[in-house]
Amino acid sequence: MTAPLPMSLLRNSFAALALTAALSTALPAASPASPAAPPAAPAGAQKRLVVIDQDTSGPGGSNIMSMLVLLQSPQVDVLGITVVTGNAWRDDEARHALRMLELIGRSDVPVALGAVFPLVRTQQETHLSSALVGQVAWLGAWGQKSPLTETPAGAVVAPPPAVQPGPFDLPPLAEGEPHTKPIAEDAVHFLIRQVHEHPHQVTVYAAGPLTDIALAISIDPKFAELAQGLVVMGSSLNPHTEDPEFATSPRHEFNFWFDPEAARITLRAHWARIDITTVDVSIKAMFTQQMLDAIAGSGNPAARYIAKFSEERYYLWDELAACAWLDPSIITHELKLYMDVDVSHGPAYGETLTWSDALKPSADLQLQLVHAQTDLDLPRFSKMFIDLMSAPTPRSSLKPGK
Repeated sequence: MTAPLPMSLLRNSFAALALTAALSTALPAASPASPAAPPAAPAGAQKRLVVIDQDTSGPGGSNIMSMLVLLQSPQVDVLGITVVTGNAWRDDEARHALRMLELIGRSDVPVALGAVFPLVRTQQETHLSSALVGQVAWLGAWGQKSPLTETPAGAVVAPPPAVQPGPFDLPPLAEGEPHTKPIAEDAVHFLIRQVHEHPHQVTVYAAGPLTDIALAISIDPKFAELAQGLVVMGSSLNPHTEDPEFATSPRHEFNFWFDPEAARITLRAHWARIDITTVDVSIKAMFTQQMLDAIAGSGNPAARYIAKFSEERYYLWDELAACAWLDPSIITHELKLYMDVDVSHGPAYGETLTWSDALKPSADLQLQLVHAQTDLDLPRFSKMFIDLMSAPTPRSSLKPGK
């Protein structure tokens, strides 16, 4: 274990999370028959190690279900979950993550609190600039946008709260309050410690804004190169869609937009490999009612959680990123590009920038090559996701305290 780095180096605030204990919410009774678990890792085989950095809004939804993908895989050990503000505020998100872990019997997985606010972008600045540069369809923790925002055909999204909570508000949880709490170590130091304790073995799965990852890179310049690789749900290239969120703004994607400076720092770091699930491929994978019905037929804990708390039938953004890391063959097309993010604070602030090798800037900007996913084998992915969500939850092979 490396010595903790001084907290004075952190550039963002990490407030204490106040949680209250409440009675558990019972899940539906298990059905008599449960599907068989996915094939286990071969005897003696070392499991793949991952740290999940996520904006863990819930219950149900893409953020939670993507974590379930990794927790449900018998080939993976999840070292921990680090929580960053994104779709919702960090403290509220952390409670959803903790409660999900309790309901599937995986409270052994540590949850660490990450950044509350982006590095530079602010809610007020974004509100003021919208009059000049236009509004965006999704503001995450800063509130859902106007009713003029349409959803694609067949999509169902959860209604926004009547009152938008503030950064440290703790509204009641539909799934019941967690009895467990986050660990004392903050997310950034947890991330750094894991790659030092398992050099070149840990994949960083980042499916929310990249604030925590950028802070880890800023504190420890060796953080990225000590990881096995980086998996990101982010960026948008040229999605073929009539969805108004992307049809007229093809380079806009929420995770990069919410903290553009963090995305730039992350993408320019020296990772062994960067795999990015783009909007282009994500919008081809919808969570359908048929998929939910298939999962709901299982009596296992993860399936029961999804059957009870899933409200949205929308794109499987983060789940696809997780499944593609588990089985890269479900991705049928990718582009190798140099990727960056616009941080000019103009109309394109937070939009995705890309170049081929021949056209990339000649200045030494430390641009890195990324594997940007653009197409998938949808039937294989759908089956894989249903099977994972329906299976029994495997135990960790890690020793306690690792």
